[in-house]
This record gives sequence, C-alpha cells and structure tokens, in this order.
Amino acid sequence: MKIAIVYNRPAETGSANWQSSQDVLQQVDAVECGLNELQIPAVRLPFDRDLQKFLDVIRQEQVDAVFNLCESVDDNPHLGGHPAAVFELLGLPFTGSGSLALMLSTDKLLAKRQLSAAGLLTPAYITFDGDKSATLPDMPLPAIIKPRFEDASIGIDQESVVFTAQELREKLPEFYARYGPLLVEQFIAGREFNISLFGYPSPQVLPMAEIDFSSFPPALHRIVGYKAKWDENAFEFHHTPRFFPQDLPAAEEQSLRQVAAEAYNLFMLRDYGRIDVRMDDLGNVYVLEANANPCLSPDAGFVAAAQQCQMNYTAIVNEFVRFLSIRLEQ
Repeated sequence: MKIAIVYNRPAETGSANWQSSQDVLQQVDAVECGLNELQIPAVRLPFDRDLQKFLDVIRQEQVDAVFNLCESVDDNPHLGGHPAAVFELLGLPFTGSGSLALMLSTDKLLAKRQLSAAGLLTPAYITFDGDKSATLPDMPLPAIIKPRFEDASIGIDQESVVFTAQELREKLPEFYARYGPLLVEQFIAGREFNISLFGYPSPQVLPMAEIDFSSFPPALHRIVGYKAKWDENAFEFHHTPRFFPQDLPAAEEQSLRQVAAEAYNLFMLRDYGRIDVRMDDLGNVYVLEANANPCLSPDAGFVAAAQQCQMNYTAIVNEFVRFLSIRLEQ
C-alpha cells in the first residue's frame, strides 16, 4: 500500500494566524516519520485549488490510500470538508471523518442545532451576521464571541468574553469585520475536559484530559484561546497545561464518557475525534465542540491521550494504516 500524506498549504510566516496554519507541517513530518518506521511507502502531497495537478500526482505516484491532514483549502475554513469529498469521488480510502461530518462539525451554528436537536446539553447561543440594526435576543451573560467557521481557537481570546449587553453590542461589529459570521455562546464557568476517541469501526474513549487553569490570576478568563494554543510568548500558553485526572467520581466519569460518545456518533465522526466539554458545579456536561480530525502534532491533545494507553506515535500511525487496510478490503 502506498499512502499519500495530503495536507493544506499553510499560510506564510507573519500572516494572519500563521502559527496555527503552519502546524500542519509538524503533523506531516510526524506522520511521514511513523510511516517510514513502518516501512510503508509514502509521498507528501499538498492540496489546493489546482485539482488537475493533484489528480495527476495521485495517478503518477499510483497512490492506494490517503492520510488526510487537510484542515482547509488555501486557508479558507469553509472548504475544510472539500478534500475529503474529492477522495470520496475518487474512491480513495482515506483516514479520518468523511466530508459531511467535517462540514457539519466545523460550522458552529449547524453543530449547535444538531446538539440541541439530539438532546445534548450545549451552552445557549445567538448568531450575528453583520446587521448592526438587528435587535439582539436576550441571552445569559457572561458570553463568549466565536467566529462561526474558524477552528484552532482563531478569533477567540480574552477580549472575546463579554459581561454586559452593551459590551456585546459594541464588540460584535468589530469581530464581524475580522472574522465574518459569529456565534455568541453563553460562557459556562466550570471544569474543561478534552475527550478523545479512537478506533474503527467502533471508537474507544481514551483517558480524559482536563485543562488546569489554577495559575490564572482573577483578571484572566479561564479559556483556551488562540494565545494559549499558539503564542509561545503569552502567559496563557505556559499556564494551561492538560492533565489526566485519576480521581474522578465514577458518576462524573461515566457522564463525560457517555456525552463524548454520543456527540462523536451524532456528528458521524470516524477513526478519531475530540469532544470539548465543560462541567458546571452541578455536574452538568455541556458540549462546546466536536472536533473531527483533531490535530496530530506530537504535542497535541489527541496524541497525549493515546500515549496514556501506552501508544507511541508510530503505534498511532499504525492504527490509521490498519483502518485504511480495512477500507481497501471493503
């Protein structure tokens, strides 16, 4: 089996949000290293709007399957599911979720509607599409402003949290000018968990990670924003470590596992995923986001969760290869 490691072309250094965009190259390096250790032929193949060139290389290299690391196309978050759709049309087996799952889970408004319809708890929300004259519906405050289509915490940081309706009205036009359509979500105070799942055809819930906000001063909101993920010079980057709690009460652990599994299945995720949730003081579990094809960088949360199961990076890659082998036989 020859595998193409397909990835989006990242933004140039210094451009908007380049840190999160260029992270895909670390993923490519790590996956390629794992495939080399497994002695599986692989070729790197960037994906952009030049589909003819992409198809020519696929045929020339006689690719059998795809390791899909595409997070967008030309840094356009609206196109995140399109590479998977191309693989589906070509009949090429590929890792990760299908095009429909990718598109539904990355549109925060559609994701909210699905969660609500399925009876899963998710914070209350409203949307803003740029109409400054529109009357905003009442919603619980504080709230957090999020771009509707971005991922990797793009557009989310300390200034995203608002406490009054006046502050919300003032900030919405500014955020809209920068990021387009917005989702305004009730801010849930409480513990934040990242719950990864891995496996095909049936996923396994991996050990659950919790974000440690204990070093945050009162002036900082307890969120994992863009700076916390990507800005090495930021306080948040060095003070939002993940840990794997060993003393969760059985009822809480069961609730978290059940919610994560239900959200994973609701969004039709495949192979792997990460469900981000918050648990309030009453033990209610709110789904913040379902992440299809979460980051596979060696220091990413999904990889850390798999390592809790004594899997090194090559073993993780080997599992993906096994999934591809199953699809090649189907």
